[in-house]
Amino acid sequence: MAPAWNRRPGHSMALAPGDNATLFSAGAASTLRLIVYLAAAVVLMILDHRGHYLQAVRGHASLLIEPLYRLAALPADAARATRTAVASQTALAAENRELREALLLAQARLNRAGALAAQNERLQDLLEAQKSLGLSVQMASLLDIDIDPARRRIVINRGAQQGVSVGQPVIDASGIMGQVVEVLPNTAVVMLLTDPNHAIPVTIERTGLRTIAYGDKDARDLLELANIPTSADVKVGDKLISSGLGGRFPAGFPVGEIRDVRNDDTGMFATALATPAAAISRSSEVLLLHDLPQPYGPAQPQVDASAPPGTDAAPAEPEPTP
Repeated sequence: MAPAWNRRPGHSMALAPGDNATLFSAGAASTLRLIVYLAAAVVLMILDHRGHYLQAVRGHASLLIEPLYRLAALPADAARATRTAVASQTALAAENRELREALLLAQARLNRAGALAAQNERLQDLLEAQKSLGLSVQMASLLDIDIDPARRRIVINRGAQQGVSVGQPVIDASGIMGQVVEVLPNTAVVMLLTDPNHAIPVTIERTGLRTIAYGDKDARDLLELANIPTSADVKVGDKLISSGLGGRFPAGFPVGEIRDVRNDDTGMFATALATPAAAISRSSEVLLLHDLPQPYGPAQPQVDASAPPGTDAAPAEPEPTP
């Protein structure tokens, strides 16, 4: 037979008789081992089924391979825990957001209820003041304020069509607030007592001393009583009421309370500062006084029709005649 490198293609190699014996003996040995393994497995299953001989073996084997099971389950457990944590975090964030919104809404409702209660109390005070006055009054609400720091004026929601006129006194539940200085069809401008251009004749209730209370020039929302003789008995805490002189304001209305008295450099006169009785900076509802006697003295100031609202010249109260 030719060597393997010298064989031509297409010719198969024949096996020697010894090679065939070796191949068949190897196959028989493998088959025999498989039969033995199967028989042993069947015997073990029968013995285990009847006598449970392998239960202890399985228990020990499970203890040995349990760490492997746990190690294999770690990725799945970690993924499940991560999903749970993310879902819980999302749910907590949503719940927290809802709680914050509910808290803000409850706070807004509480504030609104408090504001309504305060407004109701103010209206009750105005109603009681109206009943106690025995005068014809008209209620109005504040619409706007003058932002000029040198002036103290407000705009109310009543005007000429509602019967408002220039010079009409304006009060709140605590005292005089000011007077109307400009009237438009449905609104009016009110100069407050504390405006530097305002003046009102007053009486010190304790002593009966008559004087003039001017708006504070330093824009401190105070009243100033100037050129008071040092011989006059003026003390901190004295009450100021309207004297009725000039006819602009009815007599007897609260105006303010003395808070400071200081002598000038000459020592002959004193200047007093008073806090207004009315809630100048807080009142949102006011009363307009009607059917008052026509004031005597200088005529009411004429309003420049070409001037923008709230820029008219401020009327000053006439000096009272002692």
